Amino acid sequence: MSQETEGKKRGMFSRLFGGGQSAPAPEAAPQEAPEAEPEEEKRSWWSRLSGGLSRTSQAITQGVADVFTKRKLDALTLEELEDVLLRADLGVGAATRITEAVGKARYERDIEPEEVREILAREVERVLAPVAEELVVDDTKKPFIILVVGVNGSGKTTTIAKLASRWTGEGRTVVLAAGDTFRAAAVEQLKVWGERLGAEVVSGAEGADAAALAFDAIKRAKEQGADILLMDTAGRLQNRAELMAELEKIVRVMKKAEAEAPHAVLLVLDATVGQNALQQVDVFERIAGVTGLVMTKLDGTARGGILVAIAETYRLPIHFIGVGESADDLEPFAARDFARAIAGLEETSEAES
Repeated sequence: MSQETEGKKRGMFSRLFGGGQSAPAPEAAPQEAPEAEPEEEKRSWWSRLSGGLSRTSQAITQGVADVFTKRKLDALTLEELEDVLLRADLGVGAATRITEAVGKARYERDIEPEEVREILAREVERVLAPVAEELVVDDTKKPFIILVVGVNGSGKTTTIAKLASRWTGEGRTVVLAAGDTFRAAAVEQLKVWGERLGAEVVSGAEGADAAALAFDAIKRAKEQGADILLMDTAGRLQNRAELMAELEKIVRVMKKAEAEAPHAVLLVLDATVGQNALQQVDVFERIAGVTGLVMTKLDGTARGGILVAIAETYRLPIHFIGVGESADDLEPFAARDFARAIAGLEETSEAES
């Protein structure tokens, strides 16, 4: 099935992903998509990002206001500020650095909460800027093979559909591999989305060997001359050794079909899990060779600062972030936008920095 690439893309995205409505539960079967969202209701990415991060920014803004309103800066206020930042899951390193930056040469004088948030945004951007990297599809590698991994409920299958929408909208041919062979709903979801996007879906019988399916999918994508192969995988807890061994096997078998495969390994993280995301990065990076991150569900938590802690600890590229369920709510990661949104500040241009 084909669509007019630009003119109708928004309507198609809204029908696929519900135009910002709640997604079905992870185990639910695919549902009929609602009608397209009226064009006039389309919001800018900044509006969606700042709205999605509102729970985190409100917690930080309120915490900063409580600490600094009508108080002089001293050791106690700095300690309280550090507590606010730690509760937002920014991590010890970032919280300490921000606190030190606020305290520098400001003792025993008044400081406005907005000034504190400006310093916070600057320091967060400093951590995130080096890891804000676009996911580049190497057109010399056909298909460009992307393995998508993560724990149960992190949003892997929906993220794959959103990425497929993005790339088919750019005119690229995409093949989807339904590697979550233990969850019929995930396979069905990919088939529905594949049909609507005009993307072939390679699937197997329920409970089939995911590694064998990966091998077949690479072969099929090569036969089709596809630009991109997106491989879904079953959600697996990072502390289940047998499941992680299966993931290791998938990577090994993919290399038998294509020596350089996978060309990218995306770890999808659910922001609502907070500090547990750090352990997920650690284990999946060791087992699957993660090359980049996608963080979803930032709109569902007041602890969105975990992305800062992950960036500082692991230095892995952050490619995309998601703040909702519509296709437009997954966007390439921009460090400055995220830093200002999480600090509850207004959007600014590069020239104003």
